[in-house]
Amino acid sequence: MMDYKKLLVVVDPTTDKQVALARAVKLAKQNNASITVFLSIYDFSYEMTSILSGHEREAMREGVIAQRKAWLTDVVKPFEVDITIETEVVWHNRPFESIINQAIEGKYDVIVKGTHEHDKLKSVIFTPTDWHLLRKAPVPVLLVKDHDWPVAGKILCAINVSTEDPVNNSLNEQIIKHARNLAKEFNAQVHLVNGYPGTPVNLAVELPDFDSQTYSETIRIQHHQRTKELAALYNIPNDCCHVKEGLPEDVIPDVAEKLDAELVILGTVGRTGFSAALIGNTAEHVIDSINCDLLAVKPEGYKSPLESL
Repeated sequence: MMDYKKLLVVVDPTTDKQVALARAVKLAKQNNASITVFLSIYDFSYEMTSILSGHEREAMREGVIAQRKAWLTDVVKPFEVDITIETEVVWHNRPFESIINQAIEGKYDVIVKGTHEHDKLKSVIFTPTDWHLLRKAPVPVLLVKDHDWPVAGKILCAINVSTEDPVNNSLNEQIIKHARNLAKEFNAQVHLVNGYPGTPVNLAVELPDFDSQTYSETIRIQHHQRTKELAALYNIPNDCCHVKEGLPEDVIPDVAEKLDAELVILGTVGRTGFSAALIGNTAEHVIDSINCDLLAVKPEGYKSPLESL
């Protein structure tokens, strides 16, 4: 389902500028969609106030929630022009779990959340909540930065053509379908980016007869060919295909900056443990270096580990 008919917006209580809500309103108006603005709050001190009875602690919690609901109503008011916005405040000690649970139970199509900008470097600093959402949310996650989505802008799809396994193919397909859908709504242009590995230095050193030039050329041709084949399936012109030697975390931000893309779409496979740390490291470099929004999508049929809890 590529239509964003139900948007779950995660609000940031630490800032006055709600970039995620502004972006969601723009998306919702294009889709005639509904928006729920969501806030997860928790204060450990309320749980630990042993001199209070359980009933009194509950009353304090309800008081804090009521205050936050009133604040949220004020936050959404300026955005409620030709659109109705629901609000939801939940008491939960793990924000990412409450967000994902809300997305699952409410059958939302996309989670929209603002990112933190690091003033000194102007790069995006992702919080633990962002990382959990990228890995575990069963719906697409749009992480928003304060960067315009101009008319006739550019959407950059980070694809992987180094392997042809079904999960990878499904991810490439999902990424491009989301891009095409958004491109249609915002009159944008879809671009593909692919980074391919250079010659492993140890091979060249350990095998004196190893022809590194031929090896590099073979890899280059293969990646160009596969990217063009994928582009042809979706009528994406060759001049919108960007295939470069290098690691994805270097190639993707570089191309995004040169194009002045408003959105980078990449796939996340929701792994956990050691492989997640490796993937997280790559993704972290990519998204800490781009100066635009990021949409993370899962392969078709992905189930969140929280869905079985």
